[in-house]
This record gives sequence, C-alpha cells and structure tokens, in this order.
Amino acid sequence: MGGKISTAVGLSGGVDSAVAAALLVEAGYEVTGLTMRIWDGPETGQAGCRQGCYGPGEGEDIAACEALCARLGIPYRVVDLSREYEETVLEYFRGEYLRGRTPNPCVLCNHVMKFGFLLDRARIEGLRFDLFATGHYARIQERNGRPCLRTAADPAKDQSYFLHRLGPEVLGKVVFPLGGKTKAEVRDIARALGLKVAEKPESQDFVSGGDYSAVFEGRESPPGDIVDAEGRTLGRHRGIHHYTIGQRRGLGISSGPEPLYVWSLDSDRNRVVVGPGHGLFADGLEAEDTVLSDPALEGGPFPCRVRIRQNHAPADAEATVRGGSARVLFHTPQRAVAPGQSAVFYDAEGFVLGGGVIERALRPED
Repeated sequence: MGGKISTAVGLSGGVDSAVAAALLVEAGYEVTGLTMRIWDGPETGQAGCRQGCYGPGEGEDIAACEALCARLGIPYRVVDLSREYEETVLEYFRGEYLRGRTPNPCVLCNHVMKFGFLLDRARIEGLRFDLFATGHYARIQERNGRPCLRTAADPAKDQSYFLHRLGPEVLGKVVFPLGGKTKAEVRDIARALGLKVAEKPESQDFVSGGDYSAVFEGRESPPGDIVDAEGRTLGRHRGIHHYTIGQRRGLGISSGPEPLYVWSLDSDRNRVVVGPGHGLFADGLEAEDTVLSDPALEGGPFPCRVRIRQNHAPADAEATVRGGSARVLFHTPQRAVAPGQSAVFYDAEGFVLGGGVIERALRPED
C-alpha cells in the first residue's frame, strides 16, 4: 500500500518505531508521528540510560522522536495520557501484585492505551489518519475473510503475545512494518538511513531500571512469613509484591541441598509458599476474560500451542473456551504457570487463536 494513505505511527524513541516510520515514509505514506506521554513525575533520567517504558527520562525519548520526525520531514504530536495510564495500567499492576498475582501490564497497555486511548484522543484533538502503525514485531494476514494476528518472521523478537487481544476491527486498520524483518535487519536499515537511534539499547522492562518500588510507594504489602507446602515457617518475606511464581533468587532461605522456588503467593494470609523445583510443573491451567479470534472455536475443544508468558516456548495443548472461561490441558507439564499472566493460543502456523488471563494452574488432582 502507499499512495499518500494517511498513517499515524506510534513512536517510542527507540529504533523499532523509528524504522517503522522511515519505511512508511519511503513507501509513500502520509505519516504523522504520535507519542503518548505517560510519566507525570520529575524528569531525572540520565541521557541514554532509560531502559523501561515508564519512568523519569521520558522527555529524552520525546526529544528523540521530535528529532526523528524533523529528519523524516513529518509532523509530530504528543498526547498526554498520564492520568489514563495511572488509572488503568498502574492501578491494575499494583492491585494484581497485592493480590498475589503476576500481572502483565504490557498486554493491557497495548490493548487499552496504545490501540485505544491514544488513537481516540488523537482524533479528538483533530488528527486524521486512515491507519495506525507501530514498530511491533508481528504480522497481520487475512484468514477466513478477516484480518488475523500472526507471529513475526523472527521468532526471537515476536511480540504477538502482547497484542493478542486486538480484534479484527482493530487489526483491519493497523500496519506492522517490521513483522517480516529481524532485529539485525532493522538496525541495519537504521544505520543506512543515518538514524541516531540505530544503536540505542532496547527497553528491557516495564519500569525503567526494573525497580517497582516507586510504583508501590505508600501502597506496599507488609512483610510476612515464607512457608513450605505444610505451612512450616522457613523465613520472612519483604512483601508479596516483591515475588513471583518460579522465583529462586532473593528468598534468603534454605532447607537443605535442594534449591527452593516460589510455588504460590497467599495474599489472604500474606504468605509466600516455597518448595522444590518439581512442584512448579502444572498439567494445565484455567483462564478468564478470554477472547477468541474466531467465534467458531467457542464451545468445543481445539488443538493449539499455548504460551504462558512472553519468553515461553509455546506448548502443545488442547483448549476449551466457553463464555470467556478457558480450560487448557498441556500435552507435557509446563513450569511456573503464574496467575495474572496471559495464556495465548496459537495454531501450528503461528496465527493467534485467542488468549485469556490465567486464574490457576491445574494439578493432577484437578
């Protein structure tokens, strides 16, 4: 496509979104850069050191976006969504952790913020565009007469997990210019175009520096007991929001030669339950708030490959979805199924079939 089709490109200040915008300009699209402002605190970031989506240093990224758009000769808009981000993403993140769950804020942010509030607010503020593009590594291909999300050509960079809640009504107006490229190819394009962000490190976490303490300031969960499966106290924890299923480091306890891992987080009794690694494996899971890309999948079991976190290799399974509730049975037990994370269903060709929020792991007795 091309021919002066108006396209807003979500810019983050990184190399991926910069190359996505440059490719669209080169292809003849009428491009406008678009960034959502989500940080509402003081700007104290150090140049070149920002390693997360949320935190001080956002101004540095916005400056990089402004420079990019000037270099490409396209207009640029910043939309202030700091209040919506606080009320939607941060409150969800805090609430889930304090309930003893492991949330994935990137799934919610993409669905509700980037492909929701950002586009709605931009249009309210007078920006007109036919399509929306981002630097995500994912593909959109038509299937059974509807646009469907598919994994990226580069499995190591695929981000379809974060985007699985986008329905056909959204995907039909979205472009992912990097879906067929590798990260190395994207950096090569950035270098060839002389873009300053060509060597910029990737964001590695939701919060800059990976330190969530500022997000929980004044809302921390209290210290409590670390216990084994029989309820025997082995030590003390710093607050359950510091822990997640499968965690080994930072427990500060030992009960013998076998290492201990976090099995579960008991928010009602403010306890972290630990045990040996073999106890982390589950035969399946139950999920809620499940969406499907094809309504025909509703009701009956269907074969699929399930990813239980972003960096998890999809596991062969059978899923049954009824009324937003899903039951998944793995062919081979999977490690560290964490309530609060998303379970995303794929077919053998990498098309996203749907996904939901994990409620609990299934053990043999279930």
